[in-house]
Amino acid sequence: MIITLNELAEKTSFQIGRRGPIRANIDTIRDSQWGEPSHLYVRSVTGLFMFHVQTFLVYEGDDEMCKPRSDAGNGGDSGPTQTSGLTDKQSFPEALTRAGQCQPSAINNGDGIWTAVMVECVARALDMRDEDSLEFQRDVTPGFVYVLAAFSALGGFLFGYDTGVISGAMLLLKRELELSALWQELLISSTVAAAALSALLGGFLNGLFGRRLCILLASSFFAVGGVVLSSAPGKEVLLTGRLVVGVGLGIASMTVPVYIAEASPPHLRGQLVTVNTLFITGGQFTASLVDGAFSYLQRDGWRYMLGLSVLPAMLQFVGFLFLPESPRWLIQRGLTQKARRVLSQIRGNQNIDEEYDSIKNSIEEEEKDSGGDGPVIWRMLTYPPTRRALLVGCGLQMFQQLSGINTVMYYSATILQMSGVRDDRLAIWLAGLTTLTNFLFTLLGVWLVERVGRRKLILGSNAGTCLSLSLLATGFLISAQHSPPVSFHPLDPAMANSTCSKYQLCEPCMLDPGCGFCYRENGSALLASSCVTVDKASTERAAWGRCSNSSLMRDQTYWAYNYCPTSYSWLVLMGLVLYLAAFAPGMGPMPWTINSEIYPLWARSTGNACAAGVNWTFNILVSVTFLHLAQYLTYYGAFFLYSSMALLGFVFTYGCLPETKGRRLEEIEALFENQLCSCGASDSDEGRQVEYIRVKGSNYHLSDNDASDVD
Repeated sequence: MIITLNELAEKTSFQIGRRGPIRANIDTIRDSQWGEPSHLYVRSVTGLFMFHVQTFLVYEGDDEMCKPRSDAGNGGDSGPTQTSGLTDKQSFPEALTRAGQCQPSAINNGDGIWTAVMVECVARALDMRDEDSLEFQRDVTPGFVYVLAAFSALGGFLFGYDTGVISGAMLLLKRELELSALWQELLISSTVAAAALSALLGGFLNGLFGRRLCILLASSFFAVGGVVLSSAPGKEVLLTGRLVVGVGLGIASMTVPVYIAEASPPHLRGQLVTVNTLFITGGQFTASLVDGAFSYLQRDGWRYMLGLSVLPAMLQFVGFLFLPESPRWLIQRGLTQKARRVLSQIRGNQNIDEEYDSIKNSIEEEEKDSGGDGPVIWRMLTYPPTRRALLVGCGLQMFQQLSGINTVMYYSATILQMSGVRDDRLAIWLAGLTTLTNFLFTLLGVWLVERVGRRKLILGSNAGTCLSLSLLATGFLISAQHSPPVSFHPLDPAMANSTCSKYQLCEPCMLDPGCGFCYRENGSALLASSCVTVDKASTERAAWGRCSNSSLMRDQTYWAYNYCPTSYSWLVLMGLVLYLAAFAPGMGPMPWTINSEIYPLWARSTGNACAAGVNWTFNILVSVTFLHLAQYLTYYGAFFLYSSMALLGFVFTYGCLPETKGRRLEEIEALFENQLCSCGASDSDEGRQVEYIRVKGSNYHLSDNDASDVD
């Protein structure tokens, strides 16, 4: 059985005797600083495993002197020193001694220096599963880790539900409560504003009270907000409920990814953090189904839509009463015994000593390197690696929002109406199709994140987002070019000084917030179409005439506000679906996943809080300006603008984002020691795993695929 270096590095653990599985990564074969031949060693969470090819023994030992080769100025050599303590021995499987290519590639006949052996030979030997020898097996991740991630991701579900449900609820609210365009924007942007502020405050709360208590606090806000929204007697109380929900959104958005990342094993971290985004899109899809189901209750349907969020909020609250705190936060606070118990709980029967020591040493070194004193944000900004990480993390969140995602999620039903979908209920159900697309393609992202890596996934997603936004804009452009004409000009005296009477086409009439399009329909033909003044009390009717409240019920007479009748609605719907199919696997989850990884522990809460604050701030900017952008730039102009922002995001990501796949949280800081915007092409990228064998005084560089060709 031939096992590649990548598979050996990502999927294996080692077991010595009966001590239990130990996560390990095959490092590279390098020339030794203290011996002429090469050596192969395995760096694991419990120390260094060495293969001695002359005696065929396996040694396990800790080596605090071992430093990476990149740290050559401080004596780094990427290998163990002569002082390595050997704490355990086992006979290496006999398979390594077989004739042929499994003979060591370079043997020192001297005093037993470590010597290189073929990676495939090691894989074969480890696959023998001899109980008394070094054993090759897959990691056994406790099911409790998945339970923990699922209850945590309920915060993501609530995030998605409360941001998605307003799309359909708004169609009923604006009619029942006679909401102006300003109040519609207030009900949406107030939640986002509250989330932005609470996300920034969440960093302080996370550091002070821990991740677990912050998630309990967020679920409490979700539950209280849902009760207020479902019982609101008017728009003022409704606004209060949306503010309360926004506070919960902000705290959950920056806490949940951090909690999952700190509790997950490295080989599952990307997938489990991405599950949070999957739950966000699942919440949005559930919200669209609830919107569609209750859209038939014209009077109080919105109360059920907004109030059902209480159920998952209470479920999360009860679940977190029994879940543990993050082990990294416990170690940072000096609660060492609790941290050990939690690590044992979430790592199963694995040896936790190395991980515990690694976290503890990382905290001490990071606090020393960062200055130790002063506000955390100041220490982050004055310490180059965290400053670069913060800029990358905030940049990803900014471009996620500037690509227009929450314009689509908040206004999806409205956008479909703008494209010419006349019926409210049909618009709500079609909006559900877009959220289903978002959910399904986020599943694809969960599957891809640990296979292709974060960097490739987000770059591909960014490119697709740019192209699909251009298609969406083109759909609106074609509709505008085929805008129906105004064929009937009423002679009412009230229209004498109105700008509405001056428009000759539906498109400019529709873009004027004071006007609407009134028309009759006979089959596919429009008759007696006119541009008339909208009622100041409600945009659902004209101020007078055929489309006023008193006469709107006449057969085949329709009032269109914010849209023009068109046969190109399908093109806009296709653009929306393709946009979400491109956005969901990468641009949706990766900014949250990457931000949960790239900061050292002392800066993780503050870094995620700042990045989440940037996300919500630009969320406000995009959501509160969309209707005005559509008015002044036209609908197609607004989406072409979002497309250009996605293109800028691609350039930023390509230049500045390193690959973090498969690395432990304590190792990622080194990726940002390079100058900003050179890290995208650094040797730290995933897939840059190579082997070096010293043969006859020369170094030969081998790829994974070449390894089997060495004699």
